[in-house]
Amino acid sequence: MAVTTELQAGRPNVPAIKWHGITWVNIERPTSREIGHLREAFSFHPLALEDCVSRVQLPKIDEYDDFVLLLFHFPVFNKTTRVSQPSQVSIFVGADYVVTVHAGDLKPLVRLFQECREEQRMRENVMGRGTGYLVYRILDRLVDYCFPIVNKVLSNVERVEDQVLKADTQETVRELSILRRDIIALHRIIRPQVGVLQFLAHKRFTFMNEDLAAYFDDVVDHIQRIWAELQDTKEVTEGLNETYMTLNVQRTNEVVRVLTIVFTVMLPFMIFSGLYGMNVPLPFQNDPMLFWAHFVISGVISAVMLLWFRRRGWL
Repeated sequence: MAVTTELQAGRPNVPAIKWHGITWVNIERPTSREIGHLREAFSFHPLALEDCVSRVQLPKIDEYDDFVLLLFHFPVFNKTTRVSQPSQVSIFVGADYVVTVHAGDLKPLVRLFQECREEQRMRENVMGRGTGYLVYRILDRLVDYCFPIVNKVLSNVERVEDQVLKADTQETVRELSILRRDIIALHRIIRPQVGVLQFLAHKRFTFMNEDLAAYFDDVVDHIQRIWAELQDTKEVTEGLNETYMTLNVQRTNEVVRVLTIVFTVMLPFMIFSGLYGMNVPLPFQNDPMLFWAHFVISGVISAVMLLWFRRRGWL
């Protein structure tokens, strides 16, 4: 058995592994040179090669005469925007080869290929049962890679939930908005994968030299669990947003209520001040006791109003 761990001559970005008659070619960040090599070495259809380098393709399965193209998107967390972004992986599957084309940011796929290059045991476990099983191992790694991302989202939800219930700050609004954007982005990435993986699990392809339905069903089960957790998380964040808005309205109403009571209590003072501040003749305006009478009368009226507010339960 031969293992090709070095780069192919004249093809610096086309590393390949050969084991038990199976060839796995893994291309990261493909250029026109690598695409041309695939066209010459495997005679892939031009439309399939165009799809594998396009960034606007939806997850799908395309069947050709002698190979199948599997196209998936998996989330990659952007630390700058703090929002998950889709990263495309194209998998060409034939009777004796698997070609993966991606941007190199899907760490589980990169690590799996590296492990197979370096360890014979991994090559035997991953590539020793045909191309169909190799595809399963690749997809299983990539789908399981989504669980830590979803768990991180869940921990962020709990953190924002504590912020919503404890304080009313602009930072809480910002964190909640970023979290909702991330969950929506994950929804857009994961949702199309479910149907494609279900189709893959129940479709019999020529490259499957054994019944792998149970294995692909396991992958489907994992992606459905991820989708269910995202659905629950989305509902929680919507609830947090409604809770925040309710608390914000309640706090605003409380401030308005206090200010209204203060204004109402000060109203008698403002009425007397307004009357005797006018430049017109008024009774007792020259009486030196007018100030104290004004103060006492206004104070009594305000005290009566406070007692009445208290009896009404407004204080």
